[in-house]
Amino acid sequence: MQTVFSLRTEGQGLYEFTHSVSSWLNEVAAEDGLLTLFVRHTSCSLLIQENADPDVQVDLKAFFERLVPPSNHPSMSYLIHTYEGPDDMPAHIKAAMMPVSLSIPVAQGRMVLGTWQGIYLFEHRTRAHRRQIAAHFLVTPS
Repeated sequence: MQTVFSLRTEGQGLYEFTHSVSSWLNEVAAEDGLLTLFVRHTSCSLLIQENADPDVQVDLKAFFERLVPPSNHPSMSYLIHTYEGPDDMPAHIKAAMMPVSLSIPVAQGRMVLGTWQGIYLFEHRTRAHRRQIAAHFLVTPS
């Protein structure tokens, strides 16, 4: 079973979509299996991260902004790919450092996530985007 989730982002940050994935699984699956998620873009990432304290997302965003600043920052003067804006090449670097796909076990149609875990799209660009995440659920043979 496959579907595509579409997320609208409003700039850099983490966007949780756990509920959308859970709802889809509730409609299509009651078995055990493996869920694969894959983001179809090169300037954002997928993460499983804490969803209880929003400060975690704030701190992650701040850390990666510090780690990979915009291309107009003096420390990034070596970058060549800059014509799409100062956030573009740093977004590609961040996406190269973080996962663009996730594998999540499913038991009886429910994701086997920890109590405080959520699924996030990590947007690395500063302007709004429409992002697509392909989902594939594979039933494991019994």
